[in-house]
Amino acid sequence: MTFLMKINIDYTMKRYLILLFAGISFSAINAQETTANDALRLAVNNLTGTARFVAMSGAFGAIGGDLSSINVNPAGSIFFNNNFGTITGSNYNKKNNSNYFGTDTSASINTLDLNQIGAVFIFKDYSSNSDWTKFSLAINYENTNNFDDRVFSAGTNPSNSIGNYFLNFAQGIPRNILTSNNFGQLNFNEQQAYLGYNTYIFESQTANPNETQYFTNVPIGGNYFQENTVNILGNNGKLTGNFSASYKNMISFGVNLNSHFVNVSKTFSVFERNSNPLYTTGSTISQILFENRLNTIGSGFSFNLGTIIRPNEKIRIGASYESPTWFNLTDELTQGVATGSINNPDNISSPSSYQFPVIFLPYRIQTPGKWTSSFAYIFGKKGLISADVAMRDYSNTQFRPANDILYNRLNNFMNNNLQNAFEFRIGTEYRIKQYSLRAGYRYEQSPYKVEQTFGDLTGYSGGLGYSFGENRIDLAYSYNHRNMNQAFLSSGMTDQARINNQNNNITLSYSLNF
Repeated sequence: MTFLMKINIDYTMKRYLILLFAGISFSAINAQETTANDALRLAVNNLTGTARFVAMSGAFGAIGGDLSSINVNPAGSIFFNNNFGTITGSNYNKKNNSNYFGTDTSASINTLDLNQIGAVFIFKDYSSNSDWTKFSLAINYENTNNFDDRVFSAGTNPSNSIGNYFLNFAQGIPRNILTSNNFGQLNFNEQQAYLGYNTYIFESQTANPNETQYFTNVPIGGNYFQENTVNILGNNGKLTGNFSASYKNMISFGVNLNSHFVNVSKTFSVFERNSNPLYTTGSTISQILFENRLNTIGSGFSFNLGTIIRPNEKIRIGASYESPTWFNLTDELTQGVATGSINNPDNISSPSSYQFPVIFLPYRIQTPGKWTSSFAYIFGKKGLISADVAMRDYSNTQFRPANDILYNRLNNFMNNNLQNAFEFRIGTEYRIKQYSLRAGYRYEQSPYKVEQTFGDLTGYSGGLGYSFGENRIDLAYSYNHRNMNQAFLSSGMTDQARINNQNNNITLSYSLNF
């Protein structure tokens, strides 16, 4: 084969070779590589919201009286005494410790975000002519999930090369497709094979245009040093319109209508080098760099229903339902591969294949609904303790259109491997004059039946508040951690790094009565 271009390529290639994102291809195909984790990213929420809400780990299903509480139970907005507004900013710190074939690495990211702003308006019936004594209207915006994240894994794989990813896609695809110049018109499998073929990671058995069998140019023998770098930026925002009403000051009902906004950019690169014996004929690929950028944008809709019963001044009992969220999404993917081929010490040649972005056909994701039961005990004006128990059946997560072969396979996978997961949150607040002391704990069961894939989450939180006049300022700290497995690639080479994810977040809110 004749190389397309020659550049020096060595271990530093992964640091200096930058993927060029230029131009836009308006072609559209519907077979992009999507996984169950893409849906779970939207279905599993962070602990976000006002500082008071965060400090008590979100255990607000029976308390109300906080703008973030309406996301748990929309009936909670009725417990405000006056018109009320809150604005919140947060500092998110995420750290990921990785172990890949015995090598430990770590990466972290720090993000500042104005993540909540909202207001509630209270209407009271002073005429005593109706049993419906109070109404409330609220509007609230929150970033329900901050996706900013960074993961770095590295180690020596004893058996599997990154090249197997491309070879696995190529088998069965005619050679003439891989030599065409219509990358944007190929389906996803053909695109991955195209990238590998045009950077000489593998070759065809014969020169026949209809040849469908290929062999690798990556030396067999193991001990492949590999690195995986993942950077994610973006969020899932939610704008909520809320209405609630109180009947005889004993039972309240509420409803939310929610608009969701998704904007995520994920870049990930996989690098490999090996020093295995060279092939005597053909190409010998000693280094591979595979880079990707995936941009996802979209919107969604959901609703909430809830009720809170107050049998006396000390006890509140809540029940609420959060509907599935129906997302409409569009992906834009840009990919590139560069390889180093070393057949003798004096000849370092490097072909590369970097493609224009491909915009895929829109698709839909339906996340599962959630049921929450809540209980709170109020210690007069001294404080309170509250607990929420929730269930969410992640096996009901779906990609649509369901008749698409890829999405049908994914839906079957999620139905068989995801479970009805349990969530528990408990929070407490104690007041000393103008000061409030708060603490909370939460536990979220893994969405997977096999916990090793995506582990249980455990979190702790605490905070304090200070009221002055008609205003209040609140500060919260929250910590959570979970373990998970992360594969570098989804096919051909699926060896996984073990990731320990830790989040340390600080939240500050300012509230006022008006």
